[in-house]
Amino acid sequence: MSSASHHRLTPLTALLLTVPPLLWAGNAVVGRLVRALVSPLTLNFVRWVIAFVLLLPLAAWVLRRDSPLWAHWRRYALLGLLGIGLYNAFQYLALQTSTPINVTLVGSSLPLWMLAVGTLCFGARVSRRALGGALLSMLGVLLVLSRGEWQQLLALRLVPGDLYMIAGTIAWAFYSWLLARTHEPVNVRSDWAAFLMAQLVFGVAWSGALAAGEWTLTDAHIDLGWPLIAAMLFIGIGPAVLAYRCWGTGVQRAGPQAASIFMNLTPLFAAVLSAAFLGEAPYWYHGAAFVLIVGGIVVSSRR
Repeated sequence: MSSASHHRLTPLTALLLTVPPLLWAGNAVVGRLVRALVSPLTLNFVRWVIAFVLLLPLAAWVLRRDSPLWAHWRRYALLGLLGIGLYNAFQYLALQTSTPINVTLVGSSLPLWMLAVGTLCFGARVSRRALGGALLSMLGVLLVLSRGEWQQLLALRLVPGDLYMIAGTIAWAFYSWLLARTHEPVNVRSDWAAFLMAQLVFGVAWSGALAAGEWTLTDAHIDLGWPLIAAMLFIGIGPAVLAYRCWGTGVQRAGPQAASIFMNLTPLFAAVLSAAFLGEAPYWYHGAAFVLIVGGIVVSSRR
């Protein structure tokens, strides 16, 4: 893993880390909009099949028999399971019973999970700035969750969707730490399309297995039509390929701890998009939370 001294948060890196939360907020809103049209695990599988097809012209060489991918298949299989199979499956399951804002808010507990996973499993040192930034950003999350009234937190009840999202967030924390380790061949790691394709090979298999289980064990369904096709194309291009490309580069440049703070922008973007597409208007505390979250990013990234 790259040392902390090699991690810098430049304006370009900050932009790279801002694009994924915006697209992932859109993913949550779209996932909520189409929940009656397609089963969640099936939606996840189709999403990654679309991404796989889009990446083929750019990274088909990774699939060849003599590709360096196969010497490191265990690592890519694990990345595909955590970042493509489990995280997104849990998110679409969460959107069946929870709103996009709630789902993204629960997902914004990532900085604390990142610190815990990094300390317990990867031997990472937690700086005071990193801890302070994570706590400051979490205050912003709690402000939105309480709707500006702190006593609301005492009456908070987690629905199944919230529990699914907690599990997904823990999976994403492990994924991000593994992402920061550079044990694969340079020609794969240096090519974003090849690196994502190496994960997708196994991620599509994992998500396909989950979708097969959904059709076998539950009342799965898909009502194919232009609204669903448009939604699938969006989540297959934007939140999948483009967001993962930006996130992977951003994590390598800024480090997993600093990058994780940017995930707290997702509920703010979700609030704006929910107002536009779901009729859920933002309130004053969304703006206050934005200030706290950005403040957390600044504090954690200063050296």
